[in-house]
Amino acid sequence: MATDIIDATHPDVVAMARPLHRREDAPRDTAIRLYHAVRDQIRYDPYKVILTTDAMRASRTLAQGYGWCVTKAALLAALCRACDIPARVGYADVRNHLSTERLNALLGTDVYYWHSYTAIYLDDQWLKATPAFDARLCARAGIAPLEFDGRGDSIFHAFDAAGQRHMEYLHYRGDFSDVPLSSILNTFAARHPKLMALSDGDFFTELEASPP
Repeated sequence: MATDIIDATHPDVVAMARPLHRREDAPRDTAIRLYHAVRDQIRYDPYKVILTTDAMRASRTLAQGYGWCVTKAALLAALCRACDIPARVGYADVRNHLSTERLNALLGTDVYYWHSYTAIYLDDQWLKATPAFDARLCARAGIAPLEFDGRGDSIFHAFDAAGQRHMEYLHYRGDFSDVPLSSILNTFAARHPKLMALSDGDFFTELEASPP
């Protein structure tokens, strides 16, 4: 099923999914390949948060080659649906310790509202898959890239490789068939107004320059 933002029937989405979807394989194998493609081929960028339908479409994220957690999760959901694998988008409020001084100042808090993952239906269960942070970013941050094996949830580690706090899940908001844009917009306008007004920045370079 395609929606306004999770545009699973868009030609570019279908073209990306096609070589990763082998008819002889189990849906789990396809879902794993799709997960890794979105995780590592789409660069994580939290500095281009444009909360419009056009800006957040899965096909737009694919064309740009970058996205943030909400748009990357929507793209993974679109690719799964293009391969006839049921998928939704899920959300949680989290306390994120992988950040920079500038990003924290823009957010005004270390709590990220409406952090997103993809919920994928495999073997009669809904599993959480989080493709947000690409492997290159994780290497710089000293955390292992999240893996997804199609058998259990893939959510962020509580601690990094050095034993420092990485991510705390504070509140789950549930799963949705399409991105609940108006709800996200209302929360961000109240909680993260400076981030919404930003249009430039290089998160990886900032993280690279931060103390380890």
